[in-house]
Amino acid sequence: MTGFGLFRRTIFAAALVPAAALVYGFFTNDLTANPIDYITDTTGYTAITLLMISLAITPLRRLTGRNDLIRLRRMLGLLAFFYACLHFSTWLVLDWFFDFASMAADVVERPFITMGMLTFLLLIPLAATSTAGMIRRLGKRWQQLHRLVYVAGITAVIHFWWVVKADFREPRFFALALTVLLGFRAWWMLRPRLSSRF
Repeated sequence: MTGFGLFRRTIFAAALVPAAALVYGFFTNDLTANPIDYITDTTGYTAITLLMISLAITPLRRLTGRNDLIRLRRMLGLLAFFYACLHFSTWLVLDWFFDFASMAADVVERPFITMGMLTFLLLIPLAATSTAGMIRRLGKRWQQLHRLVYVAGITAVIHFWWVVKADFREPRFFALALTVLLGFRAWWMLRPRLSSRF
């Protein structure tokens, strides 16, 4: 196994620790006094964290010249989607137990649920087209489609911000991180034009 292969597997294992902790907490009856809220918070926080890390891969690759880092982006994106699925499933099963009428009302009436649902819907086509076969099949359209990840990043941060009721330090951190990442992308795209002017 190469050094990078070991690094990749280590990150994969580390990303599964929150899920493993939830499973352990379930079997040991140690999911706090409000297990539904705890599962919701853990899966949501892990999803947005992994999403932001996946968005940071391209800037890191360009700044360091380590092109092998790109092999982490798809893995991290799929792990973010995995936790988003757990987050959504908690709301679907534990909060509403498949009461679709109440769920629809919840989406309409509570803006943070609306934004969370939008984020989840944006991530679905990205995950579904993340295979090598779909990349070949879509060609240039694949890259255009996967720019939706930046929209998903924005809606995820808004969702998190609107969920929080008192301590906004963590939402601010994610908002700042996303601003830096989007700013870097904008700068990289505009760099040829800017350099030609000076």
